[in-house]
Amino acid sequence: MSASPLFPPYSAIVTTLRAAGCVFAEDEARLLTAAAGTPAGLLAMVERRVAGLPLEHVIGWAEFCGLRIEVDPGVFVPRRRTEFLVEQAAAVAPPGAVLVDLCCGSGALGAALAAALTGAGGHAGLYAADIDPAAVRCARRNVTAAGGRVYEGDLFEPLPATLHGRVDVLLANVPYVPTEEVELLPAEARLHEARVALDGGADGLDVLRRVAAGAPHWLAPGGHLLFETSERQVPQAVDTVTRSGLAVRVAECEERYATVVVATRPG
Repeated sequence: MSASPLFPPYSAIVTTLRAAGCVFAEDEARLLTAAAGTPAGLLAMVERRVAGLPLEHVIGWAEFCGLRIEVDPGVFVPRRRTEFLVEQAAAVAPPGAVLVDLCCGSGALGAALAAALTGAGGHAGLYAADIDPAAVRCARRNVTAAGGRVYEGDLFEPLPATLHGRVDVLLANVPYVPTEEVELLPAEARLHEARVALDGGADGLDVLRRVAAGAPHWLAPGGHLLFETSERQVPQAVDTVTRSGLAVRVAECEERYATVVVATRPG
């Protein structure tokens, strides 16, 4: 990569990142160099990355489903494995679907699903919600750009009452890490993402239980609730949504280590 003589040599940046434990040092060096406006800015960004901040928080965005999603400091970084959840949602969304993205974080899932449905029947509305004010501020930029609206509040609470019984696809990227395991997460997540986006309670399913309990009241007949979970949590997660009267199937992607539960309200 060519760079202005005033900028640190690309090879020096790679060496610094690699020494800090960055596995994809070459790729990160390219992204940091492209994002930096000045040599001083680049050095500051490299320092932040070396200090352990997620790359996405340093450069201000993450690639997700081919989109550039803005990600502010402290906001949950969308994982590439979660692209599988969006793919599963796109496969079941009817033409002109009403979409809701709960626990939306940056709004990546809703924005990506809306983009995936463009030209394939589109959607009749995208709504997103999160309890974290920082996430809501970030999501408003990503979701508004996708033609949607973002609300601040606890799960379904802030959503318009007019959506009762009308939601065709409900994405709920709920936190599912058991409380005692949060401290075992990589430092990038544990130290730099909001705990509310990670901690799912004693068994990791507390938030899911609340979503499952409310979903039948918001889903349209034949509407779908989709969420990600860990492989070992599948039996309990399936039981949780089944108890709410939803029909369930489980989809897995070994390549991305992703497990998605698709729960459907009977038509």
